[in-house]
Amino acid sequence: MNRATAAASEVSAGELRAGAARLAELAERLRPAFVAVVGVSAYRSAFERPRAGLGPQPERIASSDLWVLPNPSGLNANYQLPALIAEFGRLREAVGRRAGA
Repeated sequence: MNRATAAASEVSAGELRAGAARLAELAERLRPAFVAVVGVSAYRSAFERPRAGLGPQPERIASSDLWVLPNPSGLNANYQLPALIAEFGRLREAVGRRAGA
């Protein structure tokens, strides 16, 4: 998808699944330690994981650990700044542990 959207509802499930496939190809090529997906609803639809939650996921993308984060958009009233900081901090800690920091 090469267009800006104001809300997640403007992106179809097919577009999300196509994006997931492109992300998997990119992870296969670049082989990062972690791949983070921002937006649990988008992740659930894109990867066909309707019960997925935030944080580390049991599956991987290529050789990368997979992490789901809340969407920090102002349209997402479910997560206020303190909760966003906590969730993004959990990923930062995991990256630091992997790096041996």
